Amino acid sequence: MTLASQPASHGAATVTDPVRVMVVDDSVVIRGLIGRWIDADPALAVVATHRNGQLAVDDIERSNPDVVVLDIEMPVMDGMTALPLMLAKRRDLVVVMASTLTRRNAEISLKALSLGAQEYVPKPESSANVTTSVDFRRDLIDKVKSLGMRKRDRAAGIRRPMRAETAAGAAAAPAAARAATRPTGHTATFTLRPYASVKPRVLAIGSSTGGPQALQALFRDIGSSLREVPVLVTQHMPPTFTAILAEHISKAAMCPAAEATDGVLLKPGHIYVAPGGKHMVVEKTAAGVVARLNEDPPVNFCRPAVDPLFDSVAKAYGSATLAIVLTGMGSDGANGARAIAASGGSIIAQDEKSSVVWGMPGAAAHTGQCSDVLALSEIGPKITRILGGRR
Repeated sequence: MTLASQPASHGAATVTDPVRVMVVDDSVVIRGLIGRWIDADPALAVVATHRNGQLAVDDIERSNPDVVVLDIEMPVMDGMTALPLMLAKRRDLVVVMASTLTRRNAEISLKALSLGAQEYVPKPESSANVTTSVDFRRDLIDKVKSLGMRKRDRAAGIRRPMRAETAAGAAAAPAAARAATRPTGHTATFTLRPYASVKPRVLAIGSSTGGPQALQALFRDIGSSLREVPVLVTQHMPPTFTAILAEHISKAAMCPAAEATDGVLLKPGHIYVAPGGKHMVVEKTAAGVVARLNEDPPVNFCRPAVDPLFDSVAKAYGSATLAIVLTGMGSDGANGARAIAASGGSIIAQDEKSSVVWGMPGAAAHTGQCSDVLALSEIGPKITRILGGRR
């Protein structure tokens, strides 16, 4: 449903109204294509399309979008110049950056996240590839819809019910775990398991939407406590982006971080990031635990995915595993959390209030296998205490 010809009503939008989307791209082909994809979804509606950032900034108040899909390279005013101007006019605006997959654009996209954009979508290199890319279309629409609905829900104070399969997983939690329940934050009462009694020998982290910002904040808090364990990170990201993410994590943690290479021996005090396009798992060898990379089919529509990492860590480290599930769409990591809990390890999920999207951590929390559900600001201090042998 296209609303572009209609002036915005500035009354409060209801949660049943379609999410209002502005598309800003200098290519008329891309604007038209994305606009048609958006309008094909009844939960979304295009309210405006513009060929440069200046026109978009000038139109923000009139069109009143919930979400802006913003290109980086445009004439007159580029996306990075337009971004802070848009957010100055609408502090609650959700901005999704869209750019071709080059190192320069990946750097810019990650910088945009630090300046207030909430997500990024890598565009195929040519208009022809954009037209035929099923993955790009699904990724874009899923992110626009999820972030737009999240904005509406938060404004209305609404919590969406968990999906049926997540509820079933929570109901299947063992009786011993169900006995330990407590309210966490403002969100709900969760079933919690006791932490493992052994000191962790590995830290595994999974994240998606909102993850780059959350990871940098987390590693600033825990960098000094990582000397005795290797750290494994799976963030849903394409190639190029993950290499840059590792550089940013290294600066935040002030310790070595890089994309993992196949067969690398895991060392304490080092951070290994799953490369875009490859699953990262771990394997016990005579020399120690090593990282393995593969191009097996996507899991939960993702490669890299969190579940394969968590499954392998549970096998290699057992009860000496500490895993963290941070902000992200979908349920990746929930099955892996079950595997870690079954092996005696511990899982912490980020809470709803501090998550950009409470999909992954919410799914993990509702399995009943987590030992805590905490705000992002609380996770770092908790990890530091646990790695130091305290609870």
